[in-house]
Amino acid sequence: MKLGLVTSNRHKLEEYRHGLSLLGIEVEHLDADCDEIQADTLQEVVLACIRQLREAGHRNFMLDDSGLFVPSLNGFPGVYSAYVMQTIGCQGMLRLLEGLDRRARFECCIGVCSDELGDFTVTGMAPGRIVHEERGSGGFGYDPIFAPEGQELTFAEMGMTEKNERSHRGKAMALLAAELRRRMEGRA
Repeated sequence: MKLGLVTSNRHKLEEYRHGLSLLGIEVEHLDADCDEIQADTLQEVVLACIRQLREAGHRNFMLDDSGLFVPSLNGFPGVYSAYVMQTIGCQGMLRLLEGLDRRARFECCIGVCSDELGDFTVTGMAPGRIVHEERGSGGFGYDPIFAPEGQELTFAEMGMTEKNERSHRGKAMALLAAELRRRMEGRA
C-alpha cells in the first residue's frame, strides 16, 4: 500500500517512511498544498485540508498539523504556532510567559485520506513545560524552550530517538500505525 505525505519538510518525510515501513506502507512525497483555515483545533485544520485536497483530485494521502498550547495563555499559540514562531520566536514566547504558569503541551494531529481504509485522524500529545531560557541546538521551532513532562532536558537537548519517544509527533505516529494496522486487518 502507498500513501502520499503532504509536507515540505524532508526530515518529516523520512520519519514517516521509517515509522510506517514496518507495516508495509510505502510513503511517497505528495507535492500538494491547501489553504489552512482559521480554526480552534488542529483536527479542524487537518480535516479541512483533506477535503480541499480530495476535491482537487488527490487520493491516498496523509498530512499533519502541530501546535504548542499554553493554558495560562488560553491555549495560545495553538493552531497559530507556526505564525507565532515566525513573528516573535522563542524569545517572544519566553517574554509572554514571564510570571505565568509555564505548563504547556504539544499536539500533533495526523489525517489520512485512503480509498481502502477510509478517512480518519489521530492526535498525539506531549505534556510538559516552557523552561526559562533557550537550551540546546537540536530540533526546530519551540524545541529549545519545551521540556516534556518528567524531563529536565528540552527537546532541543535530546537526541532524535529520545525526542521521538516523547514527542507529540512520535506519539501521533504510534497511534497512526496502530489505527492503520487495525483497519488493514479489518479489510483482510
